[in-house]
Amino acid sequence: MSDEQARQVYAAARLGQSFELGSRPAVLVVDLTCGFTDPSYPVGSDLTAEIEATNRLLGVAREQGAPVIFTTIGYEPGGTDAGVWPQKFPAILDLQIGDRTSEIDPRLQRRAGEPVVLKKGASAFFGTNLSAILVALHIDTVVLCGATTSGCIRATAIDLLQHGFPALVPRECVGDRARAPHEANLFDIQAKYADVVSVDDAIAYLESVTTRAEAVG
Repeated sequence: MSDEQARQVYAAARLGQSFELGSRPAVLVVDLTCGFTDPSYPVGSDLTAEIEATNRLLGVAREQGAPVIFTTIGYEPGGTDAGVWPQKFPAILDLQIGDRTSEIDPRLQRRAGEPVVLKKGASAFFGTNLSAILVALHIDTVVLCGATTSGCIRATAIDLLQHGFPALVPRECVGDRARAPHEANLFDIQAKYADVVSVDDAIAYLESVTTRAEAVG
């Protein structure tokens, strides 16, 4: 089936509608840690372009006062906290707590007060307090960035939906090790779980929230 035929099938099923976005967004940056962004590591790849696009988005979010939340993934030596995932993906144990592999890429210039959620699985929600953080901040929409598109981004997009948070995924701000799984998962995320948009559209949304709030005020 061609891409165009797939789009027609999905359209006939009325998949891929757009969310009604809220007025209290947060930016969630998933696993843009050195272990994933440095291609010298087994699980890493060159995500320079994705980091640059994410930095554009973060600059606007910080100016607008939208919360920024990061996640990292890391394990104890020996991987006793990793469950069965290493049986499928042994290199995941290269991501060690306290090691450079689990540090947020310094090019993102994380600021004091921007929380870092430590996770053990693919979804940023699984076994973490992310939902509590979002609820405490009264967040109603999430802009999702990070890596990898086919793994932790997809899993987190699904759980954002299931926890009741409409999400935007700026395509320039998410990356993967290979183009085919990246594109296939963006296609499916757009169809079922989140709105896949350009980084420019995501920035325009962040800016419009403040504009709408000022107009109401």
